Amino acid sequence: MSHEIEIVVNGKQKTVEEKELTFEEVVKLAYPDANLTDDTKLYTVTFKRANGHKPEGELLKGETLKIKKETVINVVGTIRS
Repeated sequence: MSHEIEIVVNGKQKTVEEKELTFEEVVKLAYPDANLTDDTKLYTVTFKRANGHKPEGELLKGETLKIKKETVINVVGTIRS
């Protein structure tokens, strides 16, 4: 049985079914066409109103984020120079 959770990603309402999202899943929510194997593109993920012991901060590659209703996530893509 899945529960839909409404979150905000880059200012847009998104609905997800998982209570925990990986770094890669969060980037794909913000940028569906993101190529996560491209080493020239870096993504910075910040969040607030998350669930668990860390309600706000930065999500790093390899980490997961416990979300709840109205968690706010910002994803910024930059080119490595």
